[in-house]
Amino acid sequence: MYNILKSYPLSVLSVVVIWVLCLIPIPETPLSDIRMIDKWTHFVFYGGLCTVVWAEYGRQHARPLNRRAWIYTLLLPVIMGGLIEIVQATCTGGNRSGDIMDWAADNIGVVLGQLIGIPLALTLSKWRRGGQACGNCRSEDPQ
Repeated sequence: MYNILKSYPLSVLSVVVIWVLCLIPIPETPLSDIRMIDKWTHFVFYGGLCTVVWAEYGRQHARPLNRRAWIYTLLLPVIMGGLIEIVQATCTGGNRSGDIMDWAADNIGVVLGQLIGIPLALTLSKWRRGGQACGNCRSEDPQ
């Protein structure tokens, strides 16, 4: 667990922030009048999360595209979004409600995060292979 916190601090922080913001009661604000603001919020949360995970992953690995990375950046955020909606529907005492459309917005954000994050991870890993990064790379590259 310590290694995850050390290697992916912004990713872990993003996950914690998403859980907290999705479970606390949200007061009425002028933003509440914006059509579909909650869907846009979910979209941005999950797009940002996946982008951050890919960026930190690319920074840590010389070869970022493997099956494990895809699971962490695609499948786990989709599952997390579904779990949050279930928890909102069942455990918030009526303060929040689960919504399948929120989950759909989460998933669209996940796809956008992949589209932004993968090229970012490839760029960061290419920079790492160039010898510019520190020596704690988990992949060995012949040079």
